[in-house]
Amino acid sequence: MSRKDRLFEIMQLLRTGDVLRACDLARTLEVSVRTIYRDMDTLAESGVPIEGTQGTGYHMTSAIALPPITLSPEELEALHLGITVLTQAADPALKAAAESLAAKIDASLPTRSMADADAWKFNVHPFADTARGVSHMPVVRAAIKAKQKLRLTYHSRDDRVSSRVVRPLLMEHFGRVWTLTAWCELRTAFRAFRLDLIESAEPLPELFVDEVGKRLDDKAP
Repeated sequence: MSRKDRLFEIMQLLRTGDVLRACDLARTLEVSVRTIYRDMDTLAESGVPIEGTQGTGYHMTSAIALPPITLSPEELEALHLGITVLTQAADPALKAAAESLAAKIDASLPTRSMADADAWKFNVHPFADTARGVSHMPVVRAAIKAKQKLRLTYHSRDDRVSSRVVRPLLMEHFGRVWTLTAWCELRTAFRAFRLDLIESAEPLPELFVDEVGKRLDDKAP
């Protein structure tokens, strides 16, 4: 498992709100405790709201408003998209300013979920993955709102490519990686897909209705 994938898994585990000990995380992810300590430091430095110390366990704190103003989900998303574009700019001054602004926002704004597919972020260092995921957002957002199935071409962690039909339910952000929570018909289970690993997202003519066991409310925390 790559470090980026491991950080993503840690974020997924922390979402439960439980206090997680480094030794338990190390055993689950098959790495050393020292590696977990370094990963926690990296996540904290990137603005992820983690509290805890070595030996006591870690947990994610609740979200806070961005001082001195409170932004709507649409305003926050627009801000993030603008930052993403500027960090890819050729102008060194603009790029540096955008990265500095992103660091300040990340330090003030912990992880949060945006209902109705209005979410955005995760990626501890560069913005390249975010930029790749952005291209799929209009299609994914529209599909969630319309309850329309998608056919995803997806790169797994071992770089295998698969095609699967999903019921898109929610987009969320962790740092700067965007994820899609969906009911996967291939696996007959809920799955979280990283938008930057989606090669294509094709809307299908088939719509879906809420069914017990396949609704977002049915997903275990």
